[in-house]
Amino acid sequence: MKHLIDIMDLSVAEIDELIETALDIIKDPEKYQDVLRHKKLATLFFEPSTRTRLSFESAMLSLGGSVLGFSEAQSSSAAKGESVADTVRVVGCYADIIAMRHPKEGAPLVASMFSPVPIINAGDGGHNHPTQTLTDLLTIRREKGGLDNLTIGICGDLKYGRTVHSLINAMSRYRNIRFVLISPDELKVPDYIINDVLKKKNIPFKETASLEDSMEDLDILYMTRVQRERFFDESEYMRLKDSYILTPEKLINAKKTMSILHPLPRVNEISVAVDNDERACYFRQVLNGKFIRMALILKLLEVI
Repeated sequence: MKHLIDIMDLSVAEIDELIETALDIIKDPEKYQDVLRHKKLATLFFEPSTRTRLSFESAMLSLGGSVLGFSEAQSSSAAKGESVADTVRVVGCYADIIAMRHPKEGAPLVASMFSPVPIINAGDGGHNHPTQTLTDLLTIRREKGGLDNLTIGICGDLKYGRTVHSLINAMSRYRNIRFVLISPDELKVPDYIINDVLKKKNIPFKETASLEDSMEDLDILYMTRVQRERFFDESEYMRLKDSYILTPEKLINAKKTMSILHPLPRVNEISVAVDNDERACYFRQVLNGKFIRMALILKLLEVI
């Protein structure tokens, strides 16, 4: 049985196949509207979410399927002490596929060892968020026409940002990619990403604290929020939360063709004044998330 726990579970060929399926869904949605009739998706969200949970639900409904599940741990038997393994064993009796978000790194991997149906990791702590990465890749493909020959700036919380770690892993497999990693010292990319991905694959990268100095080189600017929920020290969060705020003034030297992405939710790291800039892709990115999750569900249920 196939699961998606880590973006690296997918080969480049499989990612490209999912993107092509998503593009076909965008082109001809009626062709897919009933293909999962009588199939059920369970959304097991042990951690709060708006976009990801609703995106999965919208994806399944758009394929003609149905959805069941819960949106917080307190409304599940986890509040009574039930293990992840037992939860997926039970829910797997009711659903054909499970999308699971959990605050503990590795929980979806554990779930996949016991589940009778495919598991999709919808985010586990600060570790991985593979479907957001697929969303990012589809967005880049649609905005840039391809996934090669790009300079990608990633700005904000690069230490705890699971979307950041997954994106670096995924994009490191495409040709002629360069990263500019923009963060305060306290929120730099973890050493294991630097050593095991970037240096190991000889991928050019630069670490800097300055957003403005990096702007003119970028084809993609991937903004992230500083995540309050990942900090143990509230005072440390308050000190770092406004490290980078993207405004129209800071885009003056940026390429006219640059694309601005953000996994959302944003707090104030992108000014609302940027929203009307044609380079702002983050709301188009949200819609792309539904399409790529539709493609993934079809793939894991072996419908395509």
